[in-house]
Amino acid sequence: MAGLAIWILGWAGQANGADNTECLACHGDKDGAKFIHEEKFTGSIHGKLLCTACHADIKELPHADKLKPVSCAQCHRIETDIYLKSDHGRALSKGITEAATCQACHGNPHELLNYRNPASPVHRNNVPATCANCHANVKEMEKYNLRQRAVVVTYDKSVHGIAHAKGVANSAVCSDCHGTHDLHRSSNPESKLNWQKIPETCGKCHDNVRQTYNRSIHGKAVASGIRDAPTCTDCHGEHTILAMADSSSKVAPAHVAETCAQCHGAERIATRYQLSPTVVDTYMKSFHGLAMQFGGLAVANCSSCHGFHDILPSSDPLSSVNKANLPQTCGKCHPGIGTRLAQTDFRIHDLPGGGKGKPWLVNFVARFYIVIIFLTIGGMGLFVGLDYAAKVRAHIQVVKASPHAEERLTKWMRVQHFALIFLFAMLAYTGFVHKFPDAWWSWPFKALENGGYVRGMIHRICGWAFSGLFLIHLIALVVTPRGHKYLLELGPRMHDVKDCFATLRYNLGLGGALPPPRRFNYAEKAEYWALVWGSLVMIVTGAMLIFTETVLRLWPKVWHDVAQVIHYYEAVLATLAIIVWHFYWVIFDPKESPMNPAWLIGKKAGHQESQQKGEKPDVPH
Repeated sequence: MAGLAIWILGWAGQANGADNTECLACHGDKDGAKFIHEEKFTGSIHGKLLCTACHADIKELPHADKLKPVSCAQCHRIETDIYLKSDHGRALSKGITEAATCQACHGNPHELLNYRNPASPVHRNNVPATCANCHANVKEMEKYNLRQRAVVVTYDKSVHGIAHAKGVANSAVCSDCHGTHDLHRSSNPESKLNWQKIPETCGKCHDNVRQTYNRSIHGKAVASGIRDAPTCTDCHGEHTILAMADSSSKVAPAHVAETCAQCHGAERIATRYQLSPTVVDTYMKSFHGLAMQFGGLAVANCSSCHGFHDILPSSDPLSSVNKANLPQTCGKCHPGIGTRLAQTDFRIHDLPGGGKGKPWLVNFVARFYIVIIFLTIGGMGLFVGLDYAAKVRAHIQVVKASPHAEERLTKWMRVQHFALIFLFAMLAYTGFVHKFPDAWWSWPFKALENGGYVRGMIHRICGWAFSGLFLIHLIALVVTPRGHKYLLELGPRMHDVKDCFATLRYNLGLGGALPPPRRFNYAEKAEYWALVWGSLVMIVTGAMLIFTETVLRLWPKVWHDVAQVIHYYEAVLATLAIIVWHFYWVIFDPKESPMNPAWLIGKKAGHQESQQKGEKPDVPH
């Protein structure tokens, strides 16, 4: 049809009497307007046509300065009609001038070459570079919100792009998958990349794989219209397809489980299609899964047992996981014992240990050990707890009876300390439950119907109580004589810095002596002022998070975000400081063993009792 149209237009051009030689007399001049390279035009696919075959409005020479635009549809009606219905054609009809036109892909019409010509922009060797003229411009792709923006870079690094760069014949290029004039986005049912047509598109090159896939459970599901069934691109990727031997490939042994988990680990898909929701989790916790997570690439993964493109349900006699075929499947990795491994009454994905459907002997042994562990460790814990409590009581009695015992905390201060312990523990616990709702320690609130509300109320009530306690403590420091005294004693001094470095030098074995005993040493002062500062920070940021609307009315939102960050990380810092610093100095420090009892009775062992425990005496400077 196109040939007939060209012949008719050529005849019409002759009828007009115009000759190409006359046209090139002007347009063949490099210094003239609209220069046309005569040699390239003659060698082009249009070279046998008269100029007036396309520029039909030329009736005489010289012609008018402004001619009508030439339409490729004059000859290529079918291709043009297909193009106009494509994404490029529709974009152009909407006024998007950047959309690809005939010339954008095929080149200058006066120099246009047959697509079989290696110099043609649409020769398959040149197609990626031609498409890259537009699609390599990432900013331009972002402008039109294209789903994949760095397509050229990813294609170049893919197994197809690498093969094309090496000159491998028939390696896939853009037009093989996306089409040419009939290019559509994947959401269009007519697109070659529509999810139901992907197996057919890929099958043009991978026909054997396509036939195998079509017989598989996934292929049958796609053919029946199940959108969630995986196609080629779901497992292999799209522009990022890599060879299986490439460690970064989605189907490399190290990533197969992760790829399969995209569907089989999704609750929505497992529920909708009545699949086991635990297959991914049980595999990851199995011997094979654990070995894979530690880098064992030779260990069995999903495809080792279920297959690749030939995946079938276990009820199918041809399935590699059908009970009759398990000896052979297991025997691939475990020669000689495949039959023994396949002889089991429970599912392959079941974890070691007892459980429903397991042999009675396995369940009996598992329960027996659970009981033994509970009784043994529980008994040890009870015994150790009683022993520790007895030693603490004995230590307290010694401190009470000692004439050298040092008074540290008054009754009122001990009440504050008890309140601080309770409030800090509740705030830390409920705060971390809010941050980590899926952690094991969060189960009490998850078990409640309104657990989130209850947690929030407890956290806020304790927060306000903590703020009140902090305010009372500050008032007591400023107003009462005893508070003034403690404030002076806890104030930083130059000897605190010297004591810190002296202790560090002594503990490193660099000589010197330990600093003399102080009413409050550098460690206690540092902890106290850190508590004051941390409390102030937590109260201020906590109030900002409670009164969110007020904060946002007064300041930009960034300050609310900053308050969230500070509140969380200050909580982490305070909790770790208590565990690492405070617990050591009051419990694990050999001088205080088994515990500094000041928080219970207000007194602690004096300096003389510490020396009797065998510690090296402090030598004054």
